[in-house]
Amino acid sequence: MISNLIFMNGYGVFVWASFALTFLVCAVVYYRTSKTLKKYEKEFAKEIEALSTEQKKVVLEKSKVASKVFSSFNKTI
Repeated sequence: MISNLIFMNGYGVFVWASFALTFLVCAVVYYRTSKTLKKYEKEFAKEIEALSTEQKKVVLEKSKVASKVFSSFNKTI
């Protein structure tokens, strides 16, 4: 039963290789995307820190994204 699932009448090598390749490509894309996102978050947090306290309050109150980025950036460092 399990050998039929693994070999799939001789096509198992192609099927399992395509699954492995798809998983590998998705993992690489996820890794690169998360790495780029973290880089942009750090740059954005540095820009927010450079603002005066009054400007910082205005930006953080108006933008939900800015407040989340800034709060997550402060937790990691």
